[in-house]
Amino acid sequence: MAFDVIITGGRVLDGTGAPPYRADLAITADRVAAVGRLDGAEARQVVDAAGRLVAPGFVDCHAHGDAAVFDPAVQLAALRQGVTTFVLGQDGLSFAPGSAETVAYASRYFAAVNGPALAEGPLTVAGLLGSYDRAVALNTAYLLPHGTIRYDVLGPSSAAPNPDELRRMVSQVERGLEEGAAGLSSGLEYLPGRYASAAELAALCRPLGGLPYVTHMRAYGERAGTGMAEVGEIAALSGAAVHVSHLHGPADVLLPLVDSALDGGVDLTFDTYPYLRGNTILAMVVLPPSVPGAEVDRALEMLESEDLSAWWEGLGDTWPRLTISHAPGLAWAEGLTMVEAAKREGVEPAEFCRRLLISTRLEAGCVTARPDEGPEGEESVRRVLRHPVHTGGSDGIYVGRHPHPRGFGAFARFLGVHVRELGDWTWEQAAVHLASHPARRFGLADRGLLRAGFAADVVVFDPAVVADVSTYDDPRALAVGVDDVFVSGVQVLAGGALTGKTPGRALKPR
Repeated sequence: MAFDVIITGGRVLDGTGAPPYRADLAITADRVAAVGRLDGAEARQVVDAAGRLVAPGFVDCHAHGDAAVFDPAVQLAALRQGVTTFVLGQDGLSFAPGSAETVAYASRYFAAVNGPALAEGPLTVAGLLGSYDRAVALNTAYLLPHGTIRYDVLGPSSAAPNPDELRRMVSQVERGLEEGAAGLSSGLEYLPGRYASAAELAALCRPLGGLPYVTHMRAYGERAGTGMAEVGEIAALSGAAVHVSHLHGPADVLLPLVDSALDGGVDLTFDTYPYLRGNTILAMVVLPPSVPGAEVDRALEMLESEDLSAWWEGLGDTWPRLTISHAPGLAWAEGLTMVEAAKREGVEPAEFCRRLLISTRLEAGCVTARPDEGPEGEESVRRVLRHPVHTGGSDGIYVGRHPHPRGFGAFARFLGVHVRELGDWTWEQAAVHLASHPARRFGLADRGLLRAGFAADVVVFDPAVVADVSTYDDPRALAVGVDDVFVSGVQVLAGGALTGKTPGRALKPR
């Protein structure tokens, strides 16, 4: 027997939920060729995995790497956690499909989340996927962003689409699916997704054919019932499978909602990350619905007037919970709380926030501390991620000098804290939550398991060492314990360093 690679001496987590077992794993070309005792077999490369676990590559179900994935530093951050696939196009906003005007809007409005588009539009799903294919070290899958499609047809309008406009939106979904999209996403707290009705969303979900509708719901936390009720309505109207993004809040509120939806026949999964704080665009957090954030010039006129004076006065409890993550032109403020930055400027936090939004043309980003921080919040995180329909997602944002640490540590934290330290999962359960379950959800039929014939996305990690190092003070610190990673049979991480190879595929569901 002769193979390209043999990973020998480790314990295999095959992704089926079976306990780890001693086996060798062989790779030929881009496929797993054999798993078992391979004594006497030959290979051009042998990796000694003694004392380590060998697992299928992890799928980050919610990553904002749409532009950042081309950055080798971001690829390294993901691979050092064992992540081999990013699911992009999240929260209803990304770069395709759309005209030049639409691409410019999505890039500008979500600049603090996705970063700027790397090319001007018009841009198709096929074109975007083609730009990723074999150009980066990670695999990528892409969700059709509802907000981008809506803007392409309706612009910033809050009106419901007329029948012809809805047909045009549905046509874009159908074409995007033909070109390889892995589902449809929505962002119902962002613009213009906020304007959509359940009926509009259901119409766009009907062509999905088993692929998921992935939603940043209209409400979370204590108000998650509102968001989940709409999820159920969309599922009932369309028959679509549903995946809820970054589900967070009190477990006593969330888990009964999840179980009720499942009991009612909704094909439901969700992802969540193991932190309490969030990270998003500042405008969404601090501006009232009356400010048309999708129309920057109109919004700036309101910010420069006295129209919002009374509104600012009601945000006193918000300012201490905001840390500035991205402030183009005001980099000195990144990493400071809104209160600290305002103090340095000698103004009140509300005034500094107003100036920040104006000077960045609404492109500022922030890390947000939630009111439920503390032991009860941590216990809710643990209970939610133990649910069997949970999948791993980082909600990683890589824009700005001081983003949330989750993009650099979430998956390592799942392993180091929630498996090794707290026992929320076993190692075999971790492989299901982080690899095989999400691969199935997004139609990646040949990923997520270590068995002969499957794509050779393979992670080798030390269960005694793997850990997140990134913190809110040092968010870009790289995780430890994952030293060797293969993507499509090619080693992309060796000894914890990038090899420079870019075998990542733009994955299309099967």
